[in-house]
Amino acid sequence: MLNFIFDAASVAPGDFTGFTFFIGSVSMLAATVWFLMQHGQVDKKFKDSMLVAALITGIAAVHYFYMREQWVLTGESPTELRYIDWILTVPLMVVEFALLTGVGMRKLFWASVIMLVTGYFGESGVMGGTATMWGTASALAYFYMAYEVGCLTIFGGPTGAVGTALNSASGKIPSAGRMLQWFVLVGWAIYPLGYLMGTDAGQWYEGMSNIALDMNVVYNVGDAINKIGFGMAVWSAARS
Repeated sequence: MLNFIFDAASVAPGDFTGFTFFIGSVSMLAATVWFLMQHGQVDKKFKDSMLVAALITGIAAVHYFYMREQWVLTGESPTELRYIDWILTVPLMVVEFALLTGVGMRKLFWASVIMLVTGYFGESGVMGGTATMWGTASALAYFYMAYEVGCLTIFGGPTGAVGTALNSASGKIPSAGRMLQWFVLVGWAIYPLGYLMGTDAGQWYEGMSNIALDMNVVYNVGDAINKIGFGMAVWSAARS
């Protein structure tokens, strides 16, 4: 593993996108070590949550090492690797809510799968159709998840199963749950920007790729914020 980390192709000077891949791989690995260390320091009821947090960043770290390598060697976006990462880690984020609130997450799990699969179809073009069509399907699945996770609870009364559960919880769990809701509402909203920038050819939003940032930079920043932040939100509750 260490040979793979240090023998990887070097990021060229001025390659800002490659730099964010490098930062992503290192930060995910560091977060994994941190969450595993904290697993033995928290109350028993939070141990599974810390383990899931470590799994999320650990899976992401492995994928980021490979994605960084592909970008440096070919200059091409690692679309398939990125979606393999997401199809494993996003449902695990749903599990974080289940562990924190005790609410069953079967519907949310399948909604996350639909969101990712349709997003992949739109970005890769393997199933035909338009990026707008698949992006709309992915967005609908996301909005359903946002409702069920209780994101609207932030602005008003409880919504969805998670929002209701957090409304009746005690201790630090409600505050940690609210933080996770913000990640879903705001943090996950970073990804549609990357999708629009990477699929704008011939679509009504054509011109998004002219934004100074590369699509992969947006995705890399979003991953770092959301995957590490999710675990830190749970750790914040667990340490108290």
